[in-house]
Amino acid sequence: QVQLVESGGGLVQAGGSLRLSCAASGRTVSIYTMGWFRQAPGNECECVAAIVWNIGNTYYADSVKGRFTISRDNAKNTVYLQMNNLRPEDSAVYYCAANPTTSRWSDHSGYHYWGQGTQVTVSS
Repeated sequence: QVQLVESGGGLVQAGGSLRLSCAASGRTVSIYTMGWFRQAPGNECECVAAIVWNIGNTYYADSVKGRFTISRDNAKNTVYLQMNNLRPEDSAVYYCAANPTTSRWSDHSGYHYWGQGTQVTVSS
């Protein structure tokens, strides 16, 4: 079993920055990919970024490419999402998730473990 806890959300003005953190515990050796998802009212749940844990390969949705950066600290079993130049449309609940399968980085079905979510609100 894997447990995930997000932190770092909050309220920020457009153009500002936030850094989200996700601490993993439990059977972390089973994790192949870590991802960040977001869900806003009226919108489909979207995978915005993912990282292959032991290699470091990163993937980004077009909507955040060039503004968001995913990274990890293996010693701390923690993944981060640095969000720069935030826009009001980035407002959502952000979830980290762990994928022990070989499914695509953006495929919800491969992510078996989810955090509780952290709210990000960007004001115009």
